Amino acid sequence: MPREWQYLQSRRERGLSILTLRTDTAVSPRTGEAHEFHILESSPWVNILPLTSREEVVLVRQQRHGIREATLELPGGLVEAGDTPRDAAVREMREESGYEPGRVSHLGSVHPNPAFLDNQCHMYLCRDVVPSGEQDLDEKEDIRVETRPLQEIPGLIANGAITHSLVLCAFFYFFLERPQAFPRARP
Repeated sequence: MPREWQYLQSRRERGLSILTLRTDTAVSPRTGEAHEFHILESSPWVNILPLTSREEVVLVRQQRHGIREATLELPGGLVEAGDTPRDAAVREMREESGYEPGRVSHLGSVHPNPAFLDNQCHMYLCRDVVPSGEQDLDEKEDIRVETRPLQEIPGLIANGAITHSLVLCAFFYFFLERPQAFPRARP
């Protein structure tokens, strides 16, 4: 196992709407030298895999400004203060898709990039979802809802139609427990 680093100081540099830049100074256990590390602090995130009773996945297509393209994804977002990850998952699914959950279960959690992010992404499966009304989008969202049969998802992943890494993690956890549902897909 790697040895522990000694942290000398930590200072918050700049807070933005969804993250804070933090700089940590830590001493290498191997060289004894101090180094600065820049960390993005963020609330936890959630992704939701909504499935209808007909085994259709509710997906969202939205503009992602980091790559300046629209991506096909699962509903998701931030865990707000006072929310549990499960509460945030249900809220985000309703807001982004206009669907109401049936049964909700936790699929798994990951650290999106522990090299420079301090948060986790929690993934939930919502079964028997049904349309319940209009989307409740914030002023920075413009989201189109799409449904796709579950059996099409491996092909969408294989051909690059779904590329968001955290969405892929949610599908990984889902198919890990149901390998029969993930036929060998070819691009």
